Amino acid sequence: MELKLVDSELELQQILELQKANHYDNVSDDLKQANGFVTVKHDLATLTLMNKKARQIIAVDENEVVGYALVMVKELKRNVPTLVPMFEKLKTLSFNGTSLQKLNYYIMGQICIAEKSRGKGIFKSLYQKHKEVYSSEFDACITSISTSNPRSIRAHEKIGFSTIHTFHDELDEWNIVLWDWN
Repeated sequence: MELKLVDSELELQQILELQKANHYDNVSDDLKQANGFVTVKHDLATLTLMNKKARQIIAVDENEVVGYALVMVKELKRNVPTLVPMFEKLKTLSFNGTSLQKLNYYIMGQICIAEKSRGKGIFKSLYQKHKEVYSSEFDACITSISTSNPRSIRAHEKIGFSTIHTFHDELDEWNIVLWDWN
């Protein structure tokens, strides 16, 4: 398995296929509880734009994307409408006494591991690669996690994320979590 930055449209298409297979709408309730799920649906144009602004990190095994961890820079916040409420909420929050607006952060746009590749440390490896690639440029990585996705919450806590806020929107209840790199 190789951890790398996306460098082809085929890899972006494979991300979308993996995303679709693990989307909330396509996963049974039992599997949601056991394995987690993703909530955002991207399209190729948006994913391509995201990759131009900050290259996406993927895990590849035998030329197949088996995991991904997406970077969403603040300037693209309007390109994924379901993330707008989180971005708006971030304007009002602080971390360790500092307004998030003063921090240089990016959003973990989504992380997902193929079912056949789970339990092999890929989740942790993807985040380690994020820190390796982006910690010199950013102060923190922030994401939101559905409170109905306990597997994801636990996994993010193990990496070093801390919950800084919980909020509700029209879709769900969310924990906003931050990984401080300072």
